[in-house]
Parts: sequence; C-alpha cells; structure tokens
Amino acid sequence: MSTQPAPQRRSYTWHDPRPTIEAVQELSGLEALQGIGKGTLSAPPAADTLAIELSEVEPGHAVFELVPAPWHYNMLGTVHGGILATLADNALGSAVYSRLPAGTGYTTQGVNITFLRPVTAGTGRIRCEGTAVHIGRRTAYATATITDPGGKLLAHATTSCQIFQADSR
Repeated sequence: MSTQPAPQRRSYTWHDPRPTIEAVQELSGLEALQGIGKGTLSAPPAADTLAIELSEVEPGHAVFELVPAPWHYNMLGTVHGGILATLADNALGSAVYSRLPAGTGYTTQGVNITFLRPVTAGTGRIRCEGTAVHIGRRTAYATATITDPGGKLLAHATTSCQIFQADSR
C-alpha cells in the first residue's frame, strides 16, 4: 500500500464577473471578446480557474490556449477530457459570439468532442481554434480543433448553439 503524497497548492486570481456581464450587454460579441483579449474586460472566472487564455479573435473565429499542468490531470496522468471539452466550448461559443450583434446572446445546446491523442504537461501549450460554420436567426453551428505546438491534431469538436435576444433570457 502506498502513502499519499503531500498535497499541492495552487493559487490564482479572478475578477467579479458582474461588471463584465453588465458591460457586454451594450457590445457586439466581437467587441466583448476583444475587450477580454485586451484586458479592458475581465475574463470569465471559469477561464481563470482553468488557466484558459483567449489569444485571438476575429469575426467567426476564436483561439484559446492552455498550458497543461498536473492539476489538469485525471487519475491516469493525462489532462482530463472535461478540461479539453471546456477549452473547446470556449473556442466554439466565442466563434459564434464573435458574429453576434449587441443585445444578442447564445447558449450551448450541445458539444461533441473526439479525443485523438493524450495530452500531458509535456505536450506544451495547446491551441484550440474555433470557427463559426453557420449563424442563423435561432441556431448556430461551429467546429474546433485542439492542436499541439507542432500542429498535431489532439481533438476535434463541434457545437450547436441557441441564439437569443439578451432581454429574453
């Protein structure tokens, strides 16, 4: 029987999301995401918690990055699939949101992700590129790829999103 290793500690900072939530009501999705990218708006606390960073955004396209760490691991010593799914959901939803006008929101209806290779801290910084494929009046569709620093495909994801007017939530 093995003994438990000493617990590890990790600390991070995050901002109250309410000012950003209020500010984005007056901005297009692209303007809101650009504000997060520039640091004039705070990133969502979930992104800070997982160390997911927005690195690029343009209409219909968003890129998020993550440096895998042991605290992202499952019990098998690889990055937990839920972490990668969250990374993909950020890129997918942001690709859709970047095409929406002010006063319009979205919510993820479903995400499908296929994991192709294991990810560990040794993988290095991974990149998730999301692309909006279709933006309709009520639904949107997007795809994303997660790649390693050499461009090798680690996972592929798709989503469908419901589009709504912000005042109809």
